[in-house]
Amino acid sequence: MRDFQQPGRSPVFASNAMVSTSHPLSSAAALDVLRRGGNAVDAALAAVSVQCVVEPASTSVGGDCFCLYAPVDSQYPVAINGSGRAPKRLSLDWMIANGYDSIPQQSPHSVTVPTAVDAWVTLNKDYGTKPLGDLLQYAIEYARDGYPVGQRVAFDFANTSDLIKQDKDLSELFLFNGKTLPNGFYHKQPNLAKTLTEIGKNGRDGFFSGWVADDIIKKLNSLGGFHQKDDFDDAIANYVKPISSEFRGYKIWQCPPNGQGVIALLLLNMASEMNCFGDDPINLERIHYEIEAGKLAYRDRSAVLADPKFHSVPVDQLLSKKYAKELLSQIRADKAISSLPTSTLPKHSNTVYITVIDQNRNACSLINTVYNSFGSGLLAPKSGVLLHNRGMGFVLEEGHPNCLEPGKRPLHTIIPGLVTKDDKLVMSYGVMGGEYQAFGHMQFLSRFFDYGLDIQSAQDKPRFFPDPFSENIDMETTIPRSIQNDLVKMGHQVRKASIPIGGSQAIHLDQISNVLTAGSDPRKDGLAVGF
Repeated sequence: MRDFQQPGRSPVFASNAMVSTSHPLSSAAALDVLRRGGNAVDAALAAVSVQCVVEPASTSVGGDCFCLYAPVDSQYPVAINGSGRAPKRLSLDWMIANGYDSIPQQSPHSVTVPTAVDAWVTLNKDYGTKPLGDLLQYAIEYARDGYPVGQRVAFDFANTSDLIKQDKDLSELFLFNGKTLPNGFYHKQPNLAKTLTEIGKNGRDGFFSGWVADDIIKKLNSLGGFHQKDDFDDAIANYVKPISSEFRGYKIWQCPPNGQGVIALLLLNMASEMNCFGDDPINLERIHYEIEAGKLAYRDRSAVLADPKFHSVPVDQLLSKKYAKELLSQIRADKAISSLPTSTLPKHSNTVYITVIDQNRNACSLINTVYNSFGSGLLAPKSGVLLHNRGMGFVLEEGHPNCLEPGKRPLHTIIPGLVTKDDKLVMSYGVMGGEYQAFGHMQFLSRFFDYGLDIQSAQDKPRFFPDPFSENIDMETTIPRSIQNDLVKMGHQVRKASIPIGGSQAIHLDQISNVLTAGSDPRKDGLAVGF
């Protein structure tokens, strides 16, 4: 139990249904759907569409989506991959010939064909109980009539001001008197309201056909993009077979590649072999081991993770307990790895998260993304659709498994999670934060199961992350300076995290009492709420 004389949040308890999101208005919409008899999918879709309006730096109808849905009567979760594909006419050869060695963020080439809406429509059709148009009304009203900008949202706006100013359409919508919108500012997005209304009336055709698609394609083509109508026709979300691994007697479920869920499971396999080194996860030895495990796991992620339709991904080996032990044996207890050893794997040629458990104990773990804050920084003007930059997940290296290819999906960071035991639901959870997410899944579940922290405290604890693109270890300011200094002495390159690391939501179901317990990350504006 937390110290009530210290700032903090208590876990939320409810007996009927529960939702946890990163924004209060999103949680309120989902709760209303649940109270009106909607199920977990209905509530999640209402929530995510609201977040596309009120958390525009983090997500959009012009983004991507992954979901794990656990029907109460099913032994296995349903997994859907709503990530976008590269335009069919964009090639690696063209990028290299035109002088690119990487894909710029604010570029049409960073925009894979957004596929979130198709995932929404598919989930609604197959598992929802309410008409999609009804579920989108909450978002439509906020976009049309206005909403107050939250404090964390305003913080994200301010941190992205330079990007916003580079796109005329984006700056007209998200700047006021030349400055980003402050918290409490009452903001409207009337064109996005029209797009959401179109989706509500016409389903996937409301986004992938007609004036909305035309507006997006025109915007991208005006900047040199290769997107065409047939790219949007073929933007289909696919049901996929979920993957899993055992951790402390529980089964942890993830979506398969092209997402990095397999890396989260690899890290959990490594954590299962680690010593806790005390009763609190914020201790020198444990932090050192987690950092080193992260370096090794993300090395493998960069080497082999890709779209399995194009290149084989060694999922079985990545999930092997033997392989996890092999990696762990490479960690020195007293010194940071200065040069990563070569991987033994075979060689092959800002986001929002929502969790809902309904009265019938169906669970929906859904994540929707634009990747970097404000995605590509490109807004289609008539539709008000902000476009993501997931194409930056590709590498421009011939022969690399994750190289750019026409119609291919890039490496994806967003990963919803579920936990079961004896084929029964235990938890629906997720972590936001781009690259951090796989590492964050390991941190959250280990703090919950290994250290016995409650579902809120496990999210509150200080975070750190070994940046996979540099030698730096990002540290939140709440990690004691003495520990940071000792890590430096061990050879770690510690730096202050420029923003809070990630975000998260989780709901736990007690199989004996049937009580729901939830938490929501204090690094965001959101909350858990139930009835």
